Amino acid sequence: MGLLSRPPTAFEERVYAALREIPRGRVVTYAVLAQHLNCRSAQAVGQALKRNPFAPDVPCHRVIRSDGFLGGYAGKLRGERVERKRNILARESVRFDEDGRLRDEGCLWRWED
Repeated sequence: MGLLSRPPTAFEERVYAALREIPRGRVVTYAVLAQHLNCRSAQAVGQALKRNPFAPDVPCHRVIRSDGFLGGYAGKLRGERVERKRNILARESVRFDEDGRLRDEGCLWRWED
């Protein structure tokens, strides 16, 4: 059975629900999202995002690395899919420099925990 051929787990559903709270024009890091979910593993969050069957309605493109770089998209770390992530975020007014690092840290989202 493939990654997308099974229903989301309870953890994945929690990740997707949190993603729906992030407004257009804002991004969150994997680490901040994991912390919000009381999860100690940003990698676990990344794996849930990789399996997101609801993209782009569940906006996994709004999650970036802690160092401000784009990170992966749809299971890929470079190439066409990552460029698609950059383009989606650009349409939402989130800009990255030519190296793929966030230009405006004011776009970073944090929950009021």
